[in-house]
Amino acid sequence: MINGVLDLWSETTGDPRVVVAVLDGPVDRSHPALAGARLETVAGAAPVAPGPGGLATRHGTAVASLIFGQHGPESPVRGMAPGCRGLIVPVFSDAADRDGGVIRSEILGPFRPSCSQRELARGILLAVAHGAWIINISAGQLLEGSSADPILVDAVGRAVGRSILVVAAAGNDGCACVHVPAAMRGVLAVGAMDGHGRPLASSNWGETYRLTGLLAPGTGWLGACAGGGTTILSGTSFATAVVAGAAALLMSLALGHGRRLDGLRIRQILLDSADKCLDDSISCRRHLAGRLNLAEAGALLRIRDLRMSDEFPLQTASLEAPPLAVDAAVRPAGRAGPLSGAEPMTPARDGVAAAVATPARDGVAAAVAPAEGCSCASCQAKAAGRSSLVFALGQIGYDLITEARRDSIQQHMKGPNANPLEPSQMLAYLNDQPWEAASILWLLKVDLTPIYGIAPAGPFAGRAYELLREFLDDQVNNRVELVSIPGRLDGHARLLNGQVVPVIVPEPRGMYSWTTAALVQAVVGAPPPADASAQQHEDHQRKVQGVRGFLQRVYHELRNLGLTAEDRAINYAATNAFEVERVFELARQDAMELDSIDVERSPICRPDSDCWDVKLHFFYPERQVQTVRKVYRFTVDVSDVVPVTVGPMRSWFVR
Repeated sequence: MINGVLDLWSETTGDPRVVVAVLDGPVDRSHPALAGARLETVAGAAPVAPGPGGLATRHGTAVASLIFGQHGPESPVRGMAPGCRGLIVPVFSDAADRDGGVIRSEILGPFRPSCSQRELARGILLAVAHGAWIINISAGQLLEGSSADPILVDAVGRAVGRSILVVAAAGNDGCACVHVPAAMRGVLAVGAMDGHGRPLASSNWGETYRLTGLLAPGTGWLGACAGGGTTILSGTSFATAVVAGAAALLMSLALGHGRRLDGLRIRQILLDSADKCLDDSISCRRHLAGRLNLAEAGALLRIRDLRMSDEFPLQTASLEAPPLAVDAAVRPAGRAGPLSGAEPMTPARDGVAAAVATPARDGVAAAVAPAEGCSCASCQAKAAGRSSLVFALGQIGYDLITEARRDSIQQHMKGPNANPLEPSQMLAYLNDQPWEAASILWLLKVDLTPIYGIAPAGPFAGRAYELLREFLDDQVNNRVELVSIPGRLDGHARLLNGQVVPVIVPEPRGMYSWTTAALVQAVVGAPPPADASAQQHEDHQRKVQGVRGFLQRVYHELRNLGLTAEDRAINYAATNAFEVERVFELARQDAMELDSIDVERSPICRPDSDCWDVKLHFFYPERQVQTVRKVYRFTVDVSDVVPVTVGPMRSWFVR
């Protein structure tokens, strides 16, 4: 038992307004320990259907039980914060990889579930979009001389920037090394210790963790076993769940005192209250920033609660539970594996002992919570539909799904050297037999990595398949660099190599393709004639460089999965470069250059819309000291499957 937890439980076992997202395997919500728990499952990077015998479901169920295990007489597991609400975002699936991308573990079995960093990023963004206050990631990827994927960095930054507490496992490699996302800025890393406060031999102690890591009990925990019964748990995965639950209790305690403490404040309280090891020996370094002291954390929270001049008391209207909009149901698919070209994420290497046989009981599913600002069923349905929208940028690819499908297409292709994996041959085959476009899985890729499957449906599916063929043909012949695919998420699909990707049902009217050069020329216009003045040529070139720089920034620096409202707004801004050209024309007149791009929710919006402002900040390059900058803002409504700009462009100076 953790010191101080009984005192906290005497005041609160968790407030339902506190939402803890668990990014892990599917969770067996029928387990007796979770019967009555307020849990909702949303579509993540992996199929959500649990498989009681699968490793991902075993891991996810055990982690969830340590946070949400109920305290009733029929529950065999008492979680840290059973009264809080849980958002289950599966990022691991139960099937093993065939392509060698799974890290082996002698304890968990011959294979360990894994996902790519981009799949984890997708799960984080879903958790943010669905109102998480805390995100638990009992997983990580060993950082060996490489950096994290920029999309993962952006997703973690998005969560931390919203003051969401991200708690991640330090890893179980038993070395002075670090994992991502545990070692990333703003994340609370968690290592594991035994019942005497000694670090487990397997728990990592990288230098980055000295200021941002916490040791927590990580051995001897009783957890729920998928399919029924209990199991003994050890490892940093489960220490992480304990800390996430402790943070949820502290947030609940603050709410009980009429204040809402954000995740970053709770993170600092946990670090400040930890029992420190003050010398510089190797043994001391293995203690990270200190050992979890929940009693001291609770006392520190109460003291700071009296002095928080920068915190505002909760108003009555804000005491309602935060929303948990749920994505449309997804279909079970096959196994998930790391994407080609992306670093795999794996559950921390934890020990799971044999299950103790206890009867399982059917759980009672919690009701879906209303979406923000909604009370009627139609409004809730509309909000849930919006949460599944995608507007993504990338390159077109395809997959043959199964070996049988590959062989069948190859046998129907002409010529002795037929190869359906060669795009030009596949295009020739589809030109002869266009109906076969529905026999393959079309893909949207970023940096050669599939991020979505594309499955046209409905009365205009034929037109969508025609566009996909055109896009691929233009791409093969270097006439196209990027495409935009708007649509709605609808389940998952397994690729030929075994990995699983979310599937988009595309909307043809928003499917565009372009090259940067052609788009810039269309926006800026033809260059002035040769006999034009030098100033005219210079002005034209500056406009070209400005628009090109904006587009390149969106494509590379701001590249994303097109999943959140902000991402859909910035991606649409890149396809609607004519609006951007007006900005650069005005900036050119003021002799200003682009500094930064950001997106924020628009303070003005039409009813039943979801409006975001794309803001471009410009500066004066000839001034050494920038005392003033100019901001140009235009609004994008992302409530529909294809976004649209609304209202006039605005601009003003800022200091």
